[in-house]
Amino acid sequence: MSEYGLIFWACTGAIFAGFIDAVVGGGGLVQVPVLLILFPGLSHVQVIATNRFASIAGTAVAAFQYIRSVGVDVQVVTATGICAAVSSFGGTFVMGMIRPEVFKPLLLVIITLLAIYTFFNKSMGIHHAPTYAGRKQLLLCAGIGLVTGFYNGFIGPGTGTLLVFALVALAGMSFLKGSATAKLVNAIADAASLVGFLLSKAVVFKIAIPMMVSNMVGSYIGSKMALLRGNAFVRYIFLFVISLLIIRLGWDIWRR
Repeated sequence: MSEYGLIFWACTGAIFAGFIDAVVGGGGLVQVPVLLILFPGLSHVQVIATNRFASIAGTAVAAFQYIRSVGVDVQVVTATGICAAVSSFGGTFVMGMIRPEVFKPLLLVIITLLAIYTFFNKSMGIHHAPTYAGRKQLLLCAGIGLVTGFYNGFIGPGTGTLLVFALVALAGMSFLKGSATAKLVNAIADAASLVGFLLSKAVVFKIAIPMMVSNMVGSYIGSKMALLRGNAFVRYIFLFVISLLIIRLGWDIWRR
């Protein structure tokens, strides 16, 4: 296949990834494997950097749509985002000391239980009913940011999806509110890491730029669909994406 053909299929994958990511997060579960399959000559760092560059603009598009239509709590976003960024940074160092493969079987069990819980708890995330008010809610969301941020730095795939689940199940947000908050938190963490990738010149721009445009298109469609169809639609997409995450972790464990 020609280089233009490979880029075309990468952009097709980026549209789908942008759609999924805009609705409930987890676009990297699609976009990263697409890059690995189509461009096997890229290093692992180049794949992650190119994916991050391609997805951050789509995340911004979805975040703008959600803010305009749903609204977010700025204090919650700020506290969660800062805590997620700090713990994500720390998680990368822990990853160098402890192999993530040690924890992946346990993580697979936990995520499978989350999927089962969400499937049977059909009322979860349908209505926005914060668990606490004021400072308690802020501290709870900051704690969620610390845990999911550490996961992002330590293991990575599906961070946005797990963040949405935590905001919905623990903080009492609706799926739309949780997705809106998660988009902004992801944008903060992704922007910080993207600076490092740009400085190290790891981004492959001839692939990343067309994928970025495609991701933005998918993200725009996904956020519009989520806002139009509501919390029940987001819940279905969440179950689909978390199933992808279970398959991904299961594959990693089986391969090793």
